[in-house]
Amino acid sequence: MMPGDGSMSSIVQRVARQALVTFRSPPRSGQEAAKSFLENHSKLKSLMTEVRAADLKLVPRGADDGAAGGAAAARTCHGSPPVTYMHICETDRFSMGVFLLKNGASIPLHDHPGMHGILKVMYGKVRISCFDQLERPAGGAQAAAVRRSVLRSTGEFTEESGPCVLSPERDNLHQIDAVDGPTAFMDILAPPYDPDDGRDCHYYRVVSDAEVSNAEQEQKEVWLMEISQPPDFWCGGEPYLGPEVRL
Repeated sequence: MMPGDGSMSSIVQRVARQALVTFRSPPRSGQEAAKSFLENHSKLKSLMTEVRAADLKLVPRGADDGAAGGAAAARTCHGSPPVTYMHICETDRFSMGVFLLKNGASIPLHDHPGMHGILKVMYGKVRISCFDQLERPAGGAQAAAVRRSVLRSTGEFTEESGPCVLSPERDNLHQIDAVDGPTAFMDILAPPYDPDDGRDCHYYRVVSDAEVSNAEQEQKEVWLMEISQPPDFWCGGEPYLGPEVRL
């Protein structure tokens, strides 16, 4: 069977169905419930590992194909967006789609409140920096804006890499940078962003290293400040041309 033909398109459908099973209901307390969720989540990760650009009818773009052209060009509202999104499917339990980053583009540091996520690179290379907040602000405008956090990891991912995974408790904030050319990745978020249900996207920047450091902790502690959406970042849409998904 040849990659990308009708016989292989079922991988996209299988991923969506497994995501529906995995996130059909929030993970409940109890050993059996937790075990079932972990087993289903592992199956979903394995399926995501199999997906390739051809399965989505996604054609890798060249380095000069709509390059971001730097921050100055990105700030020009009349230019094309540095990042676009192909919507594949969405339910009240999860959303699935593809993000495409132009050469030099970045998705700024942002959070996923109460959400699980799985990211799999389809082509190109991304650098992902993952953070977690160590404490919630005690109160007051200043306290709410700056939060003590930890840089969990920074790594580069290609189509040969396994998925990058986040949970409500771990690696929940991340920044994604295109490295050495344009890139694209398949993305599942569960549940989807929904400001009306307390899941709005917030943006951050690193202010400085944390004043208090745990000598036994290998990760780097930092202060993160919540900011408005950076002016040089916005996300446009483009049509998804891959296999239809039915749920």
